[in-house]
Amino acid sequence: MRNLSQALQPYKGRKIAVYGLSVLTREVLPWAERECRVAGLLDGCRTEGTLYGKPIISLAEAVREGVALILVAARPESCKVITKRIEGVCRAHRIALLNSQGADLLERKSEVYEFKSSAGSTKEELLQAIGRHGAVSADLFDTLVTRRTLFSTDVFELVDQRLRQRGIVVEEFAAKRMDGEKELCRRTVPTLVEIYAYIRDKYHLPDLRPEEAAELEWSVDYALLVPRKALCDLLERVYNGGKPVYIVTDSYYTKEQLIKFLDKCGIVCYTDILSSCEHRTCKSVGLFRRLRERLPGKRCIHIGDSLDTDVLAAEANGVTGWRVYSGLDLFEQVGYLGTWDALRGLSSRIQAGMFVSRLFNNPFQFEPGRTSITVESSEDIGYLFFAPVITGFVFWFRRQICERDLKNVWFSARDGYLIQKLYDRLTNSAGSTYFLTSRTAAIRAGIESREDIRYIEEMRFSGTLREQLRERFGIEAAAPDGLPESGGLLEYEQLIQRAAKTNRKNYLAYLEGLEILEGDIAFFDFVARGTVQMYVGRLLKSHLKGFYFMQQDPEYMRKNRLDIVPFYSKEAAAGSAIAQSYYSLEAVLTSPLPSLNGFDSLGRPVYGEETRTEEDLRCIQAIQDGIQDYFDVYRNICPEEPEDRTLGELFLSLVHHVSIADRAFLALKVEDPFFNRRTALEDLL
Repeated sequence: MRNLSQALQPYKGRKIAVYGLSVLTREVLPWAERECRVAGLLDGCRTEGTLYGKPIISLAEAVREGVALILVAARPESCKVITKRIEGVCRAHRIALLNSQGADLLERKSEVYEFKSSAGSTKEELLQAIGRHGAVSADLFDTLVTRRTLFSTDVFELVDQRLRQRGIVVEEFAAKRMDGEKELCRRTVPTLVEIYAYIRDKYHLPDLRPEEAAELEWSVDYALLVPRKALCDLLERVYNGGKPVYIVTDSYYTKEQLIKFLDKCGIVCYTDILSSCEHRTCKSVGLFRRLRERLPGKRCIHIGDSLDTDVLAAEANGVTGWRVYSGLDLFEQVGYLGTWDALRGLSSRIQAGMFVSRLFNNPFQFEPGRTSITVESSEDIGYLFFAPVITGFVFWFRRQICERDLKNVWFSARDGYLIQKLYDRLTNSAGSTYFLTSRTAAIRAGIESREDIRYIEEMRFSGTLREQLRERFGIEAAAPDGLPESGGLLEYEQLIQRAAKTNRKNYLAYLEGLEILEGDIAFFDFVARGTVQMYVGRLLKSHLKGFYFMQQDPEYMRKNRLDIVPFYSKEAAAGSAIAQSYYSLEAVLTSPLPSLNGFDSLGRPVYGEETRTEEDLRCIQAIQDGIQDYFDVYRNICPEEPEDRTLGELFLSLVHHVSIADRAFLALKVEDPFFNRRTALEDLL
């Protein structure tokens, strides 16, 4: 506690509060009282009573008392949760916030994209250490497996949601759940059933059946867990080499429940499991002694993420401690990659947890020659960077459709190819339409006047007039090779109008084959002015109501009275990562088919030439697989619409800052046949 004593010197003689009601608070109090006046104890759910001779007070009372400091007596992960909960009040009232080691919890960590200034073990160093021991043990949670939530306490909020779905409403459930665990841990190491029995009895909740509630929490946790594969593979190698491998964990889950977790994560190479609730002792008290009883005469090394319970407690009991960082530890070391302020509610913490459990799944981030945060595969690129903002859009899109009760939902090709798949997953329906169109096809069929031709020519084509006639209108004409000095497209008005008449007839043949219900048509486009919607709308009797990811130049199209609702307005996009990154999204939100040129006389699609390579298409598919994986995981964990867009934007922006090792992704091109442009994606990152 020497560090704490030094950290308390600036508050000598002043009022402070201690946050926490655990045994750590009992240890911290004497040190705090040597230097300061402790006004009371704070807790997330209790605001009255006494403990350790001190009153339990509310945060508001602490503010009224004029405390200069709140000292958090909790485990490192709990410190992060508490900080997120009360930092706003502390900043507003200029109250300092320290942990029991004296570290400033309000210090803003600058985001970095490498581990150059951090220290950690390599895989080879750990293997060498294991080689000097006759047995190995490992912590489970945050070491061998990780949750797809940012904080472990997020599980309680998810359980609360599931209970409410069953008609069981427990006000402030998460706080009561944490309080139940804390209270019982003063006397024993409880099982989950015992915790829920305590909550039922204390708060008089006859509808809360302990066995059912415990099973529900276990099932929620089960769905969240993924293995940290690099470490699991290492221990499998050690086990297959003949050394005993034990799993030693502080947990309220029984051994039988933990075995099911391990089976789900593919972890089968271990000798036995020691769970604190079954042995009625935790790692910091006697669980490591129980481990040593299993290993007479053998030196054992224990691997875990907690400095206190996995390293110091192990070494206090004659076991070598070896720390590997949890995903959250690594996330903190890089300043949360600038996302801390965007981590507001449960949905954002789930998104962050999904991100961390993927990007920092491997604890061996300190290998020689590798300091930058690196993403190896196209699938990971889709999952980590593109999926969060796309997921937010699809949930928003569904809400727009439901609020307006629209029956016709069209996803325009090719940008709508993946979006339709996600929407149909979300609505458990296949009632939407993948609408074949393109800027080229819509214009070829929709042109009606000289004004249309002028409008099209204003959208500058990268090439000669002859090439423009061929690519935009499908017309082979003896136009000059150079750019026209006068006349331009209008010199070929008759040819263009004649071709448009045929193209319109063919497009109508395609439209006649679509089932269009009464009412407006919801029309998806990704990033667009509205040109396609305008020209397609001329071919239909139904009104098109556009729902775009982002609309460009809304003022330019206002005179055409297009009905468009954007996910990102021009103003909102200008101040976000979207403006910088939507080109990279356009490269991957596409179909495996080439761009549409139009239709034949039977309404069958006629496609342009495919310019993408087989490697390009494989890469795009892998990225889309990652996006779909993320989308399915998110909606299964949290069926709610992401609470805001900021976090998705921040994750998207990271594609410009981390190291991308997938050359196939960097080699992709952003294509726009209508403008005759192809831009290397690597040039946009």
